[in-house]
Amino acid sequence: MSDMITADLVDLDLTADTKEAAARALAERMAAQGRVTDLDGFLADVAAREAQMPTGLEGGIGIPHCRSSHVTEPTLAFGRSTAGVDFGAADGPADLIFLIAAPAGADDAHLTILSSLARQLMDSAFTDALRAAQDAESAAALIRGERTPAPDAPADDDTGTTARPFRIVAVTSCPTGIAHTYMAAEALENAGRDAGVELVVETQGSAGFTRLDPAVIAAADGVILAHDVPVREKDRFAGKPTVDVGVKAGINRPAELIADVREKAARGETTRAARPGTPVDRAGEPGTGYGTRLRTWLMSGVSHMVPFVAAGGLLIALGFAIGGYRINEAPPVTEHFDWAQADSWGALLFQIGGVAFGFLIPVLAGYIAYGMADRPGLVPGFVGGMIAFTINAGFLGGLVAGLLAGGVVLAIQRVDIPPVLRGIMPVVVIPLLSSMAVGFLMLVVVGKPIAQAQKAMTDWLGGLSGSNAVLLGVLLGLMMCFDLGGPVNKVAYAFATAGIAVQDPGDSAMKVMAAVMAAGMVPPLGMALATTLRRKLFTPAERENGKAAWVLGASFISEGAIPFAAADPLRVIPASMAGGAVTGALTMAFGSTLRAPHGGVWVTFLIGEPFLYLLAIAAGTAVTAGLVVLLKGMRRTAPDGTPAAGAQESDAGQQPVAA
Repeated sequence: MSDMITADLVDLDLTADTKEAAARALAERMAAQGRVTDLDGFLADVAAREAQMPTGLEGGIGIPHCRSSHVTEPTLAFGRSTAGVDFGAADGPADLIFLIAAPAGADDAHLTILSSLARQLMDSAFTDALRAAQDAESAAALIRGERTPAPDAPADDDTGTTARPFRIVAVTSCPTGIAHTYMAAEALENAGRDAGVELVVETQGSAGFTRLDPAVIAAADGVILAHDVPVREKDRFAGKPTVDVGVKAGINRPAELIADVREKAARGETTRAARPGTPVDRAGEPGTGYGTRLRTWLMSGVSHMVPFVAAGGLLIALGFAIGGYRINEAPPVTEHFDWAQADSWGALLFQIGGVAFGFLIPVLAGYIAYGMADRPGLVPGFVGGMIAFTINAGFLGGLVAGLLAGGVVLAIQRVDIPPVLRGIMPVVVIPLLSSMAVGFLMLVVVGKPIAQAQKAMTDWLGGLSGSNAVLLGVLLGLMMCFDLGGPVNKVAYAFATAGIAVQDPGDSAMKVMAAVMAAGMVPPLGMALATTLRRKLFTPAERENGKAAWVLGASFISEGAIPFAAADPLRVIPASMAGGAVTGALTMAFGSTLRAPHGGVWVTFLIGEPFLYLLAIAAGTAVTAGLVVLLKGMRRTAPDGTPAAGAQESDAGQQPVAA
């Protein structure tokens, strides 16, 4: 920080009584040094950042900060207030106030100032020295690190040692293990740097996960679990202060989660260790409602099913592309395979894909049961899922089988077992009894009615035409864009993939798949187009996200729109839903079909009516972009012509960004 703060940027007798007045007094010092070019524009950026989340920290500290186009170089100003200024901290006003300014787009500089300062503020000797500083030059030198606190400065504890940073371990996971998982991890890591804590994240994504070092877990002061599917090996974190939330909370409010776990640690709240023989993840946290637990169980099954859907569907689609539309009639490759014939390679791909699709319903059921009852639920879950597949009960049958299997295992585990039998319970008794019970229920009791319901649904889809098909497209488009990869999105996606998860799906099922994928591409593409057309309505970070959103949208990754929706949900989500509804309706009206369950524009050659399909996506993208631009533009000024409260553009059209 050697060139970021000088004595001229220090006010040891700050008389401001509000945070706005304090920011102005310090900003005027920056402007006098030529580091701020437009005082009012810069203060508007500071106020907009403050409106997003209070910048007060416990211990009498305020850190107002922002990135702004009115800043010429990274700058830090310091003020000391006798009366204190309220910056929203839980323990009261701040007497040490740091105003941090960074040029627009200078993310690294901004975070470097924040993280370096935050780590210093964790040391009470540093803050005590600032409170005792006699002149501006001494205070500036302390902040720059050119002087150290006096040796007799109070220590942080009775041992005379200074406090180490608070340590947090975190786990993030989402149903698909692609976007939400890693976005939550990045948000938590960034917030950890801002807060001056040591935070290490384990991402339990689709590519597997690397376990946190046991020594790191043992040394942690708290745990954050941001997940929509059960955390694997959750018992590793037992006995520590824990915040357990959905993965979107990790993306949208990471600083709040860090503050929550620190408060729990201060109160001495810890989680109980898992009871021997009891499933780790079946019931969620104490007080969790049944609806939340049911959603978690279902998402566990869907998340494990998705890779089978993607691999099997693309293999089958490639088989058709190479071998022709009658490749499903080819003999088994074990009986006939010619290395020199394209048809044989097409048949090979088609038949491998068919095998992968054969696991779809068993995996769905098995991992729903796993989410409820941990590993003891896998055997009856897979057995029930295979029965559902065999009797043509389909996706609905897999859901019921998984829930039955998990419930049966939980019921068996409630029985008081003699000690002599406990050793063989998980290996022999539970798999045997639960498989018998689930098999009986699926084959004799509920399986046939479910299969009939599945057939009725398939027949209904096959009979859809005209306005009915268009209305279905609208509904699927709305669902795909409602929560951008969340449970509603996944319900629509699972419905579509279940329809094509057979070796010879009907034309109506492939139309549903086409509508679902097209609508899911619209939100990120719409936001990418909006950031291109009206750059001034978006922050520098959002404009960068817009560039990535082109690729994410084209690849059918709806989560590419999440950064925009998290920052402005009331405008982005309705605009996305409108565009998705238009695209879903048009694809149905055009009669576009799709055999592949994923791939975006990269599988256009596998789409029926490909040009009309792309036209439908383009129309929905235009609708989303147009509505977002319109809605964001409407809030730029209040009815009297003054900047609206919380407006995100400064006079020069530059929007501040949260750290």
